[in-house]
Order: sequence, then C-alpha cells, then structure tokens
Amino acid sequence: MPVMDYAALFAATPSPYLVLTPDLVIAEVNQAYLDATNRSREELLGQHIFEAFPDNPQDPDADGVRNLSASLHRVLISRRPDTMALQKYDIPVVGRPGVFEERWWSPVNTPILDENGGVAWIINRVEDVTAYMQTHARDGWSPSKQLTEREALEAELYARARELQRLNEELRLAHTRERKVAVALQEAMLQAPDLARHENVAVRYLPATGSLNVCGDWYDLIDLSETRFAVAVGDVVGHGLEAAAVMGMLRSALSAAIRALERPAQALEVLGLYARSVEGALNTTAVKAMVDTRSELIIYSSAGHPPPVLVHADGTHDLLDQATDPPLGARPQHVPRPQAGQTYTPGDTLVLYTDGLIERRGEHLETGLNRLTEALCRYRGLDPERLADVLLAELGVAGGARDDIALVVVRL
Repeated sequence: MPVMDYAALFAATPSPYLVLTPDLVIAEVNQAYLDATNRSREELLGQHIFEAFPDNPQDPDADGVRNLSASLHRVLISRRPDTMALQKYDIPVVGRPGVFEERWWSPVNTPILDENGGVAWIINRVEDVTAYMQTHARDGWSPSKQLTEREALEAELYARARELQRLNEELRLAHTRERKVAVALQEAMLQAPDLARHENVAVRYLPATGSLNVCGDWYDLIDLSETRFAVAVGDVVGHGLEAAAVMGMLRSALSAAIRALERPAQALEVLGLYARSVEGALNTTAVKAMVDTRSELIIYSSAGHPPPVLVHADGTHDLLDQATDPPLGARPQHVPRPQAGQTYTPGDTLVLYTDGLIERRGEHLETGLNRLTEALCRYRGLDPERLADVLLAELGVAGGARDDIALVVVRL
C-alpha cells in the first residue's frame, strides 16, 4: 500500500482549514482557505489569527474576535471539538486598508492532541455561507435577528450544497479533459492508412454507452499486395483506457504478424503467444480474413469470435464459421489454429463485427445473429457506408449500446 501524503491531502481538501498553535498563531493553511479569504500563504503563516483577521471597526456590533476566541479557548481547556453558531465575521479587503467585506461563516474548531494529552494544534475549519445569508437579508431577514436552529441548519446545508456543486463542476471538467485525451488516443490507435484506398469499405466504431469513448474493440484493414488485403476485428475484455491500451498492443501485433505471414491462422497463432505476455489480453477474441481479389477467395481464421457474414447479391448468405477456435490464450498449450476458405462473387458483401452488434441481455446470441443476417439480406443493395448506418439503426444501437461495437463492411 502506498504511503499516504498527508500534506498533499490537507492542501487539496475542499473545505477551508487553518492550523493554529496553542498560542493561536497560524502554522498552516490550505488552498481552500486562501481562496475563501483572498490571501496568500505568506500573508497568513506566522500571524496571530486576530492580527490577520481583526474585528471590523466600522461595525459596532462586531463580535467575531470575541466569539472565535472563546471557542478556541474552550478547545484548549476541554481538549474537545467546539462547533460555533453561525458567525458574522467581516474580513479586511486586501490592498484597501480599513475596508472590510461582509462575511458569514460556519466554524468548527478541533484539537490535535500530543502524546501527553495536551493540545498541540487546533484545526479551524470554516464554511463560507455569505451568499446564503445575503439572500435571506433580501427576503427581509436582518443581522440583528437571532437565527433559529432550523435557519442555522439551512445555512450549513447551503454551504455543503455549494461545495458539492463546486466539486461536481471540477469533476465534470476533469471528465471532459480525460475524455478528450481518450478520444484522441482511440483515434490514433484505430488509424488504418490503407483504408483510404478502398472506396468500397466502410468502418464504424461505437463505444459502450457511458464510457469515455474508448474501448477494447478494434478494426483494421491492411493491403498485402495489389491483389490481396486483410481485414480484422477484435474484442478485448472490458472497457475504458486499460482495455483500449491492450487493444492497441494486440492490434499492432496482429497487423505486423499478417504482413509477415499472410496466413490468417498463423497470424492469430503469433497473436495468441503474444497475448500471454500482455496483462488483460487473455480471452480476447479476434477474426482475421484475407481477401484475394485475383482468385476471388476469402481465407479466414477466428479466435472465439462471432462469424463474419458473406452476403451474396441474390439475397443468400454464408457464415464464415468453419475455422473457429477458442479465444487468445485460452489453451494452456500452443495448438495450431484452423483456417478455411470461401469463394465469393464480385458484388458480394463481407461483414465483420464484434459481439456488441448482436448480443442482447437475456437473449440467445443466435437470435441476434439471425437479426443481423436478415437485415443484411434485406439491405444488401445499399452501398457500404449506407449499409453500415442502416445496420446500426436496424439493430437498435445507432445511439449507443451496452457493449462496444466495431463494424467493417466490405463490398467485394
């Protein structure tokens, strides 16, 4: 377990905190306190708290120093935390001597005891509820009116709600930044330069709903020669940046393997061996198909992946399911993977996809596969780009799905 960095934790705490010595000298302050009081560390450290924050001389009813002093001394004597009533305590405006701004605070003072039981430090935590109190003033409340217990609780809840709002906004901004990085990463990893030379190929990538827009699914297209090209899709278990990182490594490895070997089965064998050394890569599924346009032949091999579909111009179809083996790394020993061939006629359509396109909770995978093949046969006359969009719409995933989706449509 990593060692906790308490200094960093204190500095990042969203509520304003001061650390005081028993003599009420400011020993430490967090960033939230500096923001709330518009001060710098240099202006506060080493200062007596009431020299740094005196009473407002223009307010004859000012009692902030008296009330805070009484609370701090109760802590020193009792060695127990002391929660103060809602407190009006104006603070000096930086750079304008003699000018104070109205502030309302909800303070809690807590002792930190030494090994002998004495008070070594006092933590002064405050919540700024000025905006809440000023809103009440506009509704007819006056500072001279004593707050009821309910009103004091409302002010405290207001401070907490405002702090949560601020934290939610920070989380939203952080999520937006992380998503931009994730999208850029995914786009870089899914680049397929050879794709630009294939006008009759359409690709689609849809992350799971609610994800950062990154996932473990991938597609690829590689030119092997003037008459041969290879297409692939794969699916790493899981979602998010970790799955995407594993996907990037496996996709690159398979791309290199098919270039060197050209045989899909051998390329998947090499990928399976590599996957055993990559954390999070086991049980990845993938299918690789090589298209030979001269002989009008598709040679393919699958590692536990749903079968590609070959749709013929006459409305019939074939499932490329004659060379399916377990997912990557599923076997304890290396076993050669099967490979099969399928002839095609120019004008046929080859479709590769990941299981997010057809899989539905509580439904047999065969049902989803039938739904896909029916849609393919019905819309087989569309060009690949339109066909890809229609498939996503017909299968109900155009607006997002529970699982990631990669789709490749090739007009042969």
